[in-house]
Amino acid sequence: MTGSPTVAFSAAEITEAYAAFHEKVAGFTATGDWAGYADLFTPDAVYVEHAMGTFHGREEIREWAVRTMTSYPGRLMTGFPISWQVVDEQQSRLVCEVLNPMPDPGDGTVLTEPNITIMTYAGDGLFSREEDVYNPLRFHAQARTWARIAQAHGNADEDVLAWLDKWDGGR
Repeated sequence: MTGSPTVAFSAAEITEAYAAFHEKVAGFTATGDWAGYADLFTPDAVYVEHAMGTFHGREEIREWAVRTMTSYPGRLMTGFPISWQVVDEQQSRLVCEVLNPMPDPGDGTVLTEPNITIMTYAGDGLFSREEDVYNPLRFHAQARTWARIAQAHGNADEDVLAWLDKWDGGR
């Protein structure tokens, strides 16, 4: 079964590997280039995204990450701060709460929604599984609120306006 550890890793090693992973994610966020995200996983990794599906292997993960994180609302998430984390050495897992903040849409509003991320460490700095658990309706509401405020303040680009047309019944 993919994602099942054959070797137990220390909490320190799992924590360090995830810190390096998280640092690389910060770089992808800063540059907007998400192509390298999949390379943080083993070739046979599984990514479970409850609202969008399950992705098998690096290429499916890459396609999903690039598509999702380079279009609204993903491309406007300013970072992914971790509010807490725990490590289960026996399962080689790190579980954490990740925040998903968006920038000021124009009126000072602060919007963020959390998700629980479950990472399975495979060694050599790579992860064999990621599962993100969250309420998709709350994420949709955050994106809708941000888009409406940005639109009202002239800060909604065509990508945001197209999203509003598709998911919120028009501009």
